[in-house]
Amino acid sequence: MPRKAVSTLLSVISVAALLSGPAFAPPAFAADALGQAPSCTPPAPPAAPPAGPPPAFARDLPIKAIPGVIADGVSWKKVWQMASNSSDGLIPDKDGNVLMAQEDYDTVLRLHPDGKTDVAVKDAKGIGSVSIDREGRLYGAHRVERPGSTKPDKDAITNAIRILTPTQQVIGQAWVGGANAQRPNDLIADNHGGAFFTAVCLYYASPKGVTTVAENLNTNGINLSPDEKTLYVTNGPTVVAFDVTAPGVLANRRDFGHLDAGGGGDGIAVDTEGRVFVSSGPGVQVLDKTGKYLGLIPTPRSVISITLAGPDRKTLYMVGSGADDENGQPIRTGPQNTAATVYAVPVLAQGIKGHAK
Repeated sequence: MPRKAVSTLLSVISVAALLSGPAFAPPAFAADALGQAPSCTPPAPPAAPPAGPPPAFARDLPIKAIPGVIADGVSWKKVWQMASNSSDGLIPDKDGNVLMAQEDYDTVLRLHPDGKTDVAVKDAKGIGSVSIDREGRLYGAHRVERPGSTKPDKDAITNAIRILTPTQQVIGQAWVGGANAQRPNDLIADNHGGAFFTAVCLYYASPKGVTTVAENLNTNGINLSPDEKTLYVTNGPTVVAFDVTAPGVLANRRDFGHLDAGGGGDGIAVDTEGRVFVSSGPGVQVLDKTGKYLGLIPTPRSVISITLAGPDRKTLYMVGSGADDENGQPIRTGPQNTAATVYAVPVLAQGIKGHAK
């Protein structure tokens, strides 16, 4: 199919998806007693970087085998793209479809293995990432609007952690912090009615409110080990681990692994063998269950979020930062002046069915 026709088809699919889907009442974002004001001490700012542009990572590297993880010579396939901040916080649903948060469209979109999409949740204001617990409850992390937002109700949208389906429930909102703290990055449901989430520091939200569980971090991605006894968070070029001793209670903070290929960590996926996949500038970096660095899966774009999905959970999906139009020119739109592209590649590793992400 010609490139222009493919682009047109993708646009039609995306628009149709946003106009369909089950009805969902807009979240009530007025501050209430659940919104607490936990402290958050971010790490000291790093030393000024050397003058000059940031390092450029090669995008034409072939995929090399990582035993048990990925075969030699496989390739990424573009499966979806859309303008604006339209894909983040990827997770699989129970059928292996990919759910992704669309902050600029206030939507949770469902991407099927055949590339078709439909709306899983609409009117989820400021949604930035999602997670599912064992009971099938979908949790969402909601963000205040960025400067330049054109949403007519932008001033009513605040930071919140919320159960979206099957019933709506706010479990923490309007916590106090700097601008970045009010835009939570990622979350993981803990199967006890709460969720850990990252917003510079590390927090826990439950029906009792929001508490700070770890400070002096620069967090982004988050996930639990297969047995849910270890919590992983990215911290710049490292991954930090904690023991989960009770709902919302952590102990034994330690550096788990380092991203040897460079760049800072963004999203985290975990497979059945306890390996930790971390999205980053050069691609997806893989650590074994002890934190040993196994290798890099290079990607065609800088990676925002990843997940292991598909009916057998043996497809690695990634959100690449940016997208191109039918003429090969970068699409620049929305408050972030950007777009998103989702790619997929078959892997030997397997995601965990029934896991929260």
